[in-house]
Amino acid sequence: MKILIVGASGRVGTILTLQLLALGHEITGTSRHNKPLFDHPNYKHLNLDITQQLAQIVAKITDDFDAVYCVAGSGTDEGLLQTDLHGAIKIMTAAESKGIERFIHLSFGFSLEPAKWKEEGLEELTDYGIAKHYADQWLINNTKLNYTLMQPCWLTETPGSGKITVNIQHHRSNSIENVANTLVAVLNNPKTFRKVISMHDGDIPIEEAINSL
Repeated sequence: MKILIVGASGRVGTILTLQLLALGHEITGTSRHNKPLFDHPNYKHLNLDITQQLAQIVAKITDDFDAVYCVAGSGTDEGLLQTDLHGAIKIMTAAESKGIERFIHLSFGFSLEPAKWKEEGLEELTDYGIAKHYADQWLINNTKLNYTLMQPCWLTETPGSGKITVNIQHHRSNSIENVANTLVAVLNNPKTFRKVISMHDGDIPIEEAINSL
């Protein structure tokens, strides 16, 4: 498949890109810089700043992609509105305008359930949750994209176990590697189409957990 990864330079995006390249996919990865992120024959780089105007973003994205991953994140409070909220919505809009149907979005655990943020001790991430909440609402209610909305909570640098739990009731940590591998697993699985999937590290192999949906 020909896949666009918005946010390929991030912690999740880097592992996701390498995993998809290893599977033989053609990847175009984005960052705000011109320097290519990966040296691989199936990798192309796109200098893309999602805080730019929508028309500028649309002009840079071609219409021959089979799928788009949006895994970009600001990593700062100052960038939440421009990147995590408005930037994500602009990528959704651009994908639709180009006729790209498959869209996989990396969000935040319980982003659609604000009442749980206090219950789960996530108050310090309230502003982040708000940005993700409204971007996710837009994806579900204002687009016709064939989406998968992934919702891990805490991301950690621990090695991936290859095992997760989905449709969680309480937050726990997520290995970045497990999250990236789960994003790979949902790409072509129809059980994940137009689904919201919350997750944390667990005891079920990733493929098995996804197939249980």
